[in-house]
Amino acid sequence: MKRLAGLSALALIISSTSGCGWVWGPEGYFRDRGSDYLEAQQTAPMQLPPDVQTAKRLDPLLPIPRNVADDTVKGEYVVPRPQPLTAIAEASDYSLQKSGDSRWVMAQRPPAEVWPVAVQFFQDNGFRLDQQRPQTGEFTTTWQRSDELSATMTKRLASAGVASDAETRVRVRIEPGVQRNTSEVYVVSAERPAGSSDDVAFTNRSVNTGLDAALVDDMLVSMSRISEKGGSVSMLASRDFDTPSRVSLIEDGSGNPVLNVGNDLDRAWSSVGRALEQGEWRVEDINRSLGLYYINLAEKAERKDEKPGFFASLFGSSPVKEEVEARAERYQVRLSKVGENVQVTVEKDINTVAPAEVARKVLGVIQDNLG
Repeated sequence: MKRLAGLSALALIISSTSGCGWVWGPEGYFRDRGSDYLEAQQTAPMQLPPDVQTAKRLDPLLPIPRNVADDTVKGEYVVPRPQPLTAIAEASDYSLQKSGDSRWVMAQRPPAEVWPVAVQFFQDNGFRLDQQRPQTGEFTTTWQRSDELSATMTKRLASAGVASDAETRVRVRIEPGVQRNTSEVYVVSAERPAGSSDDVAFTNRSVNTGLDAALVDDMLVSMSRISEKGGSVSMLASRDFDTPSRVSLIEDGSGNPVLNVGNDLDRAWSSVGRALEQGEWRVEDINRSLGLYYINLAEKAERKDEKPGFFASLFGSSPVKEEVEARAERYQVRLSKVGENVQVTVEKDINTVAPAEVARKVLGVIQDNLG
């Protein structure tokens, strides 16, 4: 009905007008207003009432420039187009990511390129390397007092509450990112009292969040600076990692397709969300608490930079709600933490799995977009 009403309105407009002068002509709705200022009339200066004894001087808010050659020029004036803005520099290859108390560096580069940059940061700040395992993307530093490190790093340790005579060491992990040719860099520190010979083990979660956050922040700045100058590649780190692929499409015991995506639910949620937005379907809703994305395979993705034009909106080019509902093919994409992995599955509803061919198609596109 909306389209019919739009066509009827167009027919009425065409029948009651001759030509498009009402739209684009000198008196049209969309007429060029570039020369309107030539018709402006100068008015007399503002006068104050005679009973006002003292007043601030009134100056013109919009004075006419003195370099105007002729104010009697008539005719159409073409407004010059504005000069294009200077292109903004591309974003850095390194960015800070947060999830709760955890902080890490996201690198838009493979681990082989991130490894030497991370090592250089710690060596520049006085850390001595202890163990290096490029194939697994991990290195640790030796036990050191703060006065053995750079002046900047000594201040960092002091501000994080590390005693001046205590010893600290650091473990750095460089993992392949969920998306191809990306990396994630994690830093965890360990401390022990002065004079102690105990080999304090690293924990999976930060013990001194202030120190680890400071190390990550400083490392991010260093990496961004080094990347601008061009970095090197570690030949050892460029070999295949011992860890398995972060993303793999498998089948469960019932033969249903399942996509394994890393082991961190927060990162998997955002990565899968970006992958779904790149697909040829519409993401209609999300439920973060349940780990669900609701998609409609019958509708194209909504692009944020695409808006209907004037005539498209006038004649109702968008489908009406009844049409959308009639052809809807709705499914839900679920993310679940299963053991040490995050699994992505496709369901028709909470009680029904999607047909295998549909699930394999959706999960395959997600896997491709993650790569």
